[in-house]
Amino acid sequence: MRYHCHKIAVALALASLCVLPSGAQENKPIGVNLETIPYPFPTVYISLDIQGEALKMAYMDVKPKEPNGKTVLLLHGKNFNGAYWEQTAKDLAQAGFRVVMPDQIGFGKSSKPHRIQYSFQLLAKNTRTLLDSLDIARVHVLGHSMGGMLATRFALMYPDRTETLILENPIGLEDWKTVVPYQTVDDWYKSELEQTYDKIKNYQLTFYYDNQWKPEYERWVHMLAGWTNDIDYPRIAWNSALLYDMIFTQPVVYEFGNVQVPTLLIIGQRDRTALGKANAPKDIQQTLGNYPLLGKKTAQTIPNAQLVEIDDVGHLPHIERYDQFIAPLMKFLAAH
Repeated sequence: MRYHCHKIAVALALASLCVLPSGAQENKPIGVNLETIPYPFPTVYISLDIQGEALKMAYMDVKPKEPNGKTVLLLHGKNFNGAYWEQTAKDLAQAGFRVVMPDQIGFGKSSKPHRIQYSFQLLAKNTRTLLDSLDIARVHVLGHSMGGMLATRFALMYPDRTETLILENPIGLEDWKTVVPYQTVDDWYKSELEQTYDKIKNYQLTFYYDNQWKPEYERWVHMLAGWTNDIDYPRIAWNSALLYDMIFTQPVVYEFGNVQVPTLLIIGQRDRTALGKANAPKDIQQTLGNYPLLGKKTAQTIPNAQLVEIDDVGHLPHIERYDQFIAPLMKFLAAH
């Protein structure tokens, strides 16, 4: 694999560091599968044999004290994992829902393959296999960011398993490859190898929170930045590069009209996220990631869709403005 060519050099470079990046809070190696990071609920695993590799898919399964017979499947974004659904899962369980939160292969506590061809179809199939193992027939599917692309693909592939579709600031509402120059997997990999705590924090500060930082956001930086100090970071970076290529080359935007289930869009209006935006021509950059416009357009394209717009909120409504996120979600679920 290409990442092996850099592994020794990267390890030596990391070993030479004398101090942590500025502002880092215990930015220490955290384990290739987040072994040192506690999750809010017990972590369970299923085994998957994918393209010749024996892999483990981690998930959390929260069962309510007073079940209402319904299950919500929570799908995380590219720079996150199932742990950031903690408060959402607690409130859904309190309302009677069973809540399943997988870490997709390549993310969080799940395996980081040595060699794999990623696709949203593969991730959707893995997710269905997880649900089958739990004897869960139908789910309300909620996806955030990249998880919104996966949730849409799941609903398209398995409409009989999907009660409703909820998309929280999903990416992929436009086809970036039509206007953004293509980056190879090697290009993405090189960029990932150059990640640092400061770069990761500054990205989140700028694009997620509009420079409105809160101490509770630090944990989501640490779960990414801690990897950069790991001896196996090249493998993590290689998986990340493959996943970026998947996101960039496999849009779902052209298939929104085929969604058959009731859909809720929760869109933070300050969000301007767009993959590869910095590589686009200057005049094009300003048009990308326009979530106020994209949310309206997507709601008009998906049959039986509702749109909830949250003012002055960026890419992470369920982290930045939880009350404004959970209220419309609960209302929608109650109606279905």
